[in-house]
Amino acid sequence: MSWYLYRLGRWSFRHRKGVLVAWLLALVLAGTGAATLSGKTSDNFSMPGLESVEAFDLMKERNPDAAADGATARIVFQAPEGSKITDPEFASVVTQTVTDLGGEDGVISAVDPFQAQQVSPDETVAYTTISYDTQSIDLSEAQVDALEEAPDAGREAGMTVEVGGDALQEMPETGSSELIGIVVAMVVLLITFGSLIAAGMPLLTALIGVGIGISGITALTGFMSLGSTTPILATMLGLAVGIDYALFIVSRYRSEVIAGREPEEAAGRAVGTAGSAVVFAGLTVVIALAGLSVVNISILTEMGLAAAATVAISVLIALTLLPALFGFAKRRITKGKIPGLRQHDPEADDHSGKPTMGQRWAGLVSRRKGVVAVVGVLVAAVASIPVLSLQESLPDDGTAAVDTTQRKAYDMISESFGAGANGPLLVVVDTKDAADPDAAVAAATAAIEGIDTKVGAVVPAQVIPNADLATITVIPTSGPAEAATQDLVHEIRDAVSGVNADTGADVLVSGQTAVSVDVSEKLADALPVYLALVVGLAFILLILVFRSILVPLSAVVGFLLTVGIALGATVAVFQWGWLSGLFGVDTPGPIISILPLLMVGILFGLAMDYQVFLVSRMREDYVHTGDAQTSVVTGFSHSARVVTAAAIIMISVFGSFIISPMAMIKPIGFGLAFGILADAFLVRMTLIPAFMAIAGKSAWWLPAWLDRLIPNLDIEGDQLAKRLGERTEKAPEPVRA
Repeated sequence: MSWYLYRLGRWSFRHRKGVLVAWLLALVLAGTGAATLSGKTSDNFSMPGLESVEAFDLMKERNPDAAADGATARIVFQAPEGSKITDPEFASVVTQTVTDLGGEDGVISAVDPFQAQQVSPDETVAYTTISYDTQSIDLSEAQVDALEEAPDAGREAGMTVEVGGDALQEMPETGSSELIGIVVAMVVLLITFGSLIAAGMPLLTALIGVGIGISGITALTGFMSLGSTTPILATMLGLAVGIDYALFIVSRYRSEVIAGREPEEAAGRAVGTAGSAVVFAGLTVVIALAGLSVVNISILTEMGLAAAATVAISVLIALTLLPALFGFAKRRITKGKIPGLRQHDPEADDHSGKPTMGQRWAGLVSRRKGVVAVVGVLVAAVASIPVLSLQESLPDDGTAAVDTTQRKAYDMISESFGAGANGPLLVVVDTKDAADPDAAVAAATAAIEGIDTKVGAVVPAQVIPNADLATITVIPTSGPAEAATQDLVHEIRDAVSGVNADTGADVLVSGQTAVSVDVSEKLADALPVYLALVVGLAFILLILVFRSILVPLSAVVGFLLTVGIALGATVAVFQWGWLSGLFGVDTPGPIISILPLLMVGILFGLAMDYQVFLVSRMREDYVHTGDAQTSVVTGFSHSARVVTAAAIIMISVFGSFIISPMAMIKPIGFGLAFGILADAFLVRMTLIPAFMAIAGKSAWWLPAWLDRLIPNLDIEGDQLAKRLGERTEKAPEPVRA
């Protein structure tokens, strides 16, 4: 493979103008598509096979006009201090607001709070529920404007009025986050190279790749419904890996030029060696992200495939556009010195006679390998303890930023009606096959009322005309995301399980809270399957890359430690509330259900990046010298500075998203940033060198039958060197069984 990449690098160098024009044209076309074809994003998603979803489907089938899963809004009215909401001057405004909204197009129902008894015991707060005939993504601009303007009359009358519900979706805005990550990345690149030209190339190519990827995703929203977080995840990963992959190739090219190679030859060698590592590192990320589709949740599939496509674009740009830019820069890659900064060749030996920091660290780890391995694993184990108390839920208004109207409406309802009023459960009774429908509904109601501890109220059943359906609303005593509410969903299902046998009616527990419970449980069940698939495929890929069994095994074990640390830190901050003020966590609570899966997929791919870049240099030195112990120190010293810079850049890109107000984005940014911190500096740059030193030549052990079976991908560039007519020291024979 290195030979073909070498030729690709030289070809791109020679045809630099055509390659540059082709990528710029792709950017323009993608941008044009985004500007002319884009549609709305949505956080609605499908998940077949869940009881709560089946209940919605049944209601839509029997009564299509009801729009069971349509958008809903809650408008909360609070009287001024010393007054009551039932006072005529306030009650009339509330009633008129509800009447006006009820007359808007697409509104199925607007509940009068005074008739529905949705007034607090002290008569100071009331709320109305507005139901629409379409999901939130399909609401027109006029409908959204009418909802946003609805509180005006109440506020003018002196009341406090807030609006919650999914009808007013919180659209993510992360421009400032991205800018912070880019600025930090530029600073790190300047310090790493000390050259404006060398530092600018990774940033330029990463921005072009992200621009193409995000524009393509935006254009697709005109043809399909995509989640609002889909482009954000693609941006995160596109920037992080785009800069990192380019950094490795620019570093190798610069090293080759400083060593005296002709620029075209240096470009070919850089792509043929570092480019090989980029290809396989990128493949592990793409495998991990595309593997999210096996969970069969639309929003995860969309996020995974979109991010995987953006990563693939970043790899292609690193292999083609970078060498084309080398063709324009030639030897000027070493120019553009920044005043006050020392120029560095991150991969070169220090000829001053003094050991580099990387050599000193690798030497220390090698000498104290046993102690380092034990202490490192213990640290990872202790940091992973919070994972044992992990609780999961979908985001709701209770996780919104405290200054949003959605969060204010949520808090007002919780204080006046109890937390459970924000997440009522909907019990659907299918009486189609019941001998006595009324008796079936009564039996279901009685079974629910028998659950005393967690049920705050049971609203009398409402029969849906001509649909053979009845609905019973259950108000929990606990909030939608609390563990007690999750338990209540299961207790209700257990309590009504005998209704079918007694009456012939089917009873299903639904509502948005039940959907959240079902989704969280399905995601938890899918995690081991997904983990086995991704780890298995990547393990095979790493065997091909390193021609070893123990090195891929150490990579996988190290990854498990990384995930434990990252999830543990996320639980401690976002669920337990440790340092919550520092990270802007307004209300600690359950972790978003999709976060563990996303973190497993993304961190695995990125962890394998550093495994490939670090260990491939160790293998390169081992293949050329045959000295397993020395190759650990030498390979580490050549790659440590670049990997450190790459990790800091990735941490800064992910960490910049912690300032996002979005409940789904903040913990993702934190978890990934902390995961990369742990993986790069504890696992890959400490535990892996210790393991390699302990294993020695055994690290490169490969059964003889497998050695004959798998192809030689030549990631270390040994075959490339031979084809170029260079003499290398005698390569050792593979350690075989």
